[in-house]
This record gives sequence, C-alpha cells and structure tokens, in this order.
Amino acid sequence: MTGSLTIAGLGPGSEALITPEVSAALGSATDIVGYAPYVARVAPRDGLTVHASDNREEIGRATDALRLASEGRHVVVVSSGDPGVFAMASAVFEALEASPQWQDLSIRVLPGVTAMLTAAARIGAPLGHDFCAINLSDNLKPWSTIERRLRLATEADFAIAIYNPRSASRPEGFVRALEILREAGASERLVIFARAVSTSGEKIEAVSLRDARPDMADMKTLVIVCNSATRRVGGWIYAPRSAR
Repeated sequence: MTGSLTIAGLGPGSEALITPEVSAALGSATDIVGYAPYVARVAPRDGLTVHASDNREEIGRATDALRLASEGRHVVVVSSGDPGVFAMASAVFEALEASPQWQDLSIRVLPGVTAMLTAAARIGAPLGHDFCAINLSDNLKPWSTIERRLRLATEADFAIAIYNPRSASRPEGFVRALEILREAGASERLVIFARAVSTSGEKIEAVSLRDARPDMADMKTLVIVCNSATRRVGGWIYAPRSAR
C-alpha cells in the first residue's frame, strides 16, 4: 500500500488559524474527504479530487477515505477545529477497526485549533484552570448521559466548553442544559457565548448564567460555562490558576 491517509483540522474558520503542517498536507493531497461545508474551505486546484458528504455520514466517509488510500491515493480527511475533538479522527479509527485489511496504511492525525481555545483566547483565559468539553448533540449518545455529565461537571466546579449547543431540530436540549446548570448551583457563574469565532460574523458576549437565554446559542456557537472562581479584570475574563 503506497497511499496515505491524513486526518486534519482546519481550525475554527479563519485561514490564519490553519497550521502550516495542515497546509502542507492539503497541498500534497490527491483527494479531500469531508463534510461539504468543510471541504468547501479547501481551495480547488489541478489534480485534486473533492469528496463531499452530509453531516451524519461520518463512518461512510471514513471508509471511503481508507479505501481511496488503499488504492494509492494521498487522502486528507478534513474537520473543522481539531479532528480529535468531536470530529473525524475517531470515526476513521472506528472504520479502521472494522476493516483490518487497511490497518497497515500510513495514517497521520494533524491537530487543529479548536473552537473552545479560540473563543477562550478572544476573551482572556476562562479555561485557565481545570475544564472539560461536552457535546450537547444526542445523535450518538443518550440525553441521560449528557444530563449526568453536565450535572457532575458543574458540581465538580469545572469550566465547561459546550459544543453543538442548539440546533433547529433539537432546541429543547439547550433549554434543559441551562436548567441543569442552574439546578446544580451555577446561577452566579459567567457564561460566554462565542458565535462564528474567528470569522467575519464573530460575536462574543458574556452574561451570568441566571441571565443566559436559550436563543443566545445556535450550532455556530461555542458556549463556555466558567468555574465559580472566574472573574473579570478590565474587559477580560479569566480563571485563576490556583484552586480554592
């Protein structure tokens, strides 16, 4: 097998946040595989074939990428942000586990700048102490699991980065998430809503959880629920490095 498979993160939106390593991989690829809006971020050129697919076809596109690489192609599977954070790296390895004939392929995972890091940097350092990330989509896990993790993370006083908070098909999930956070005692904590971070449509606002509204988030929003020690200094928000 002379082909290769690279799983790469394109960052949150701005070309300036694509790493040089990922840019080099894109420049030498014969095939780009990914969700259509992410594939569209890769500039077309001679010799490059693009394979775009729908959002819920992760295992299918991962299998296609492995097959193309086994045929001698140099394939890059693209994700937004970092491919290992709620993205395509896990899907590729899941497909690889089911396809042992491809386990000798040359595979690399190239990190990218994920939305929670970009959002945090825009407003200061709200992830400066212990934190976790929770995906609010219940496509691949039951809502009961999401509820339990939200509650326990809040009780443990983690800062929580919330991905995929609210979509048109499941607006009630974020309503319930805010209720859980308040029930767990986080009403006084700051909540950061970072929408379309690093793009021309970027909007960042911070309010107390008590004042947070469900309509402040959509699928382009990264939400950071700060820990109880987080505070403001000037126009910035930061979590002290020491635990209380």
